[in-house]
Amino acid sequence: MLDAAHIRPYAKGGHHELTNGLLLRKDIHRLFDLGYVTVSSDNHFEVSRRIKEKFENGRHYYAMQGTKLAEPKNVAFSPSSEVLEWHQREVFLK
Repeated sequence: MLDAAHIRPYAKGGHHELTNGLLLRKDIHRLFDLGYVTVSSDNHFEVSRRIKEKFENGRHYYAMQGTKLAEPKNVAFSPSSEVLEWHQREVFLK
């Protein structure tokens, strides 16, 4: 049910490091890779309005808008704000 997701894909200059990863549900991982969801620099779940525009659904995901993601106990393993900002800028569909 859970996937390890690269924030910035290896093929696009990302690294195989914990700070470039998130543990996501499989459906959310797919939406993340496609740009329909992202994670803000302060670790909140963000949902693109384009889910509704393209698929005429997404209520379940919109209900999670703004939810704070659980953070690792060791802050050294937290997602890098740099790669999160890259995802917001380069992948997220606004």
